[in-house]
Amino acid sequence: AYRSYGVQVSVYNGVVAQQGQEAADLVSARPGHSEHQTGLAIDFGSQPQVCSLQPCFGETPHGVWLAENAHRFGFVLRYPSGATPITGFSYEPWHFRYVGVALAAEMRATGVATLEEFFGLEPAPDYG
Repeated sequence: AYRSYGVQVSVYNGVVAQQGQEAADLVSARPGHSEHQTGLAIDFGSQPQVCSLQPCFGETPHGVWLAENAHRFGFVLRYPSGATPITGFSYEPWHFRYVGVALAAEMRATGVATLEEFFGLEPAPDYG
C-alpha cells in the first residue's frame, strides 16, 4: 500500500517508458502526488491472480465484492468507471482509499462516488 517517493519515481517512470507521459498521467500519479505515498491507498488483487491491475478486475468475484463491501471497512473505490473527467484518472477497480467508516458509509448512502464530488475538488493535480 505505502510507496516511498523513490518507489513512486520508479513506478511512474516505468509507466511513462511503456505508454508515454500523457497516457501515464491517466493511470499513475506523478511522484509527490500519489495517494500511495500517504499510506491511505491500497491496490487489491486476488489469489489466484486474475486481472490484476486491469479494468477486468472489477468483473471478478473479488472486485465485485470489494465494490459492494469496502465501505463497511472505511474504504472507497477511488477511481470509478466513467469518472475520469472528475478524478483525472482512468478506472481502477483495484485501487481503494481509506477514508474511515463514517465517510465511506455516508458516500455510499448518498451515492456520491468520488472524493472530488464529495469535497468539491478539482480533478488530478495540474502538473503544468
